[in-house]
Amino acid sequence: MASTSERSFTRRDTVTFLACVGLSVVALFSPERWGQGVSDALRNSVLAPLVWLQARAEEGRTSRARLKAITIQRDSAAYLAQGVPSLMAENERLRGLLSLSRRVSSPYVAAEVMHQAQATDGRTLLIDVGRDDLVSEFDPVVAPEGLIGMVLTAGRHSSVVMTWAHPEFRVAAYTVSGNASGVAAPSLSGLAGEGALEFRGVPYRDSVPAGTLVLSSGLGGVYPKGIPVGTVTGVVREQAGWERVYRLLPAANPGAVAHVMVLVSPPGASMERAFPSDSALQAMRLDSIAKVRQADSIATARAEAAKAAAAAKAAAAAKAAAAAKAAAARATPRPAPPPPVAAPPTPAAGDSAR
Repeated sequence: MASTSERSFTRRDTVTFLACVGLSVVALFSPERWGQGVSDALRNSVLAPLVWLQARAEEGRTSRARLKAITIQRDSAAYLAQGVPSLMAENERLRGLLSLSRRVSSPYVAAEVMHQAQATDGRTLLIDVGRDDLVSEFDPVVAPEGLIGMVLTAGRHSSVVMTWAHPEFRVAAYTVSGNASGVAAPSLSGLAGEGALEFRGVPYRDSVPAGTLVLSSGLGGVYPKGIPVGTVTGVVREQAGWERVYRLLPAANPGAVAHVMVLVSPPGASMERAFPSDSALQAMRLDSIAKVRQADSIATARAEAAKAAAAAKAAAAAKAAAAAKAAAARATPRPAPPPPVAAPPTPAAGDSAR
């Protein structure tokens, strides 16, 4: 029995093998369109689940690749977005410095505040210009907002700036209204607060309201006239009948500047046009608006004149075309009218009766 069954299995295997060989030969030598039809039928019937699984696997692979690319782009955008506020602030500071450089008529040297790796006095700054750039000691240093300080020591390629927070800083100042003058100095007591200035030596009879802008007066020959120093915020102390000391909010913050200007102009120069007051700014703004309106009115008048000229030209062209058409019509000969046709003679009454 066992041998009979083994023989039957062997026969089946042989028949199956021969059938496969025959099908292979037929498929090998059959026309191409037959093979395509058979393969399409197999893919749409028996192999359909395998084809579906292959398509899903390919979609999963491409989806993972797209997700990875999108994640990288999102992380890059988030990293770049973190620096946008600082870039916008630096851009605004550079715009202010560029605007200030356009208003300054006296010589100056633009400088960048350098990073100080070593522990130094926090009330000084290190800038990247020196004697080779015509910078010397006691040259004023300003920012778009106002006064920063002056050059304390100048090297060949770098300089140390003494800011208004230094204990030895002093500048002669006056109010923008001109009713009071004194000396601006750093506050050494806790009454005015950290990082504040004091407006000292103001006579007791001269009252300065809060919000008044204080400018450098130019006395002393170091700081030019008209640089903003700070804004009055209140009274620190007073001596009855003698003087008042006011608290000032500094116009410029040395800890926030990245670019400054070193004024190398001779002593006695004025910076009032470079740092206009609020009223001057308003006048400049109104003058600018008036100029823009005047330019707009001129442009409007020119446009209207151009439209009128174009309309007149079109009317002249239409008139010339009508005249040419009328002249052509007059020059064309009219055809002669046809000769009149003679009416047949009317028979007499007697003739018709006959």
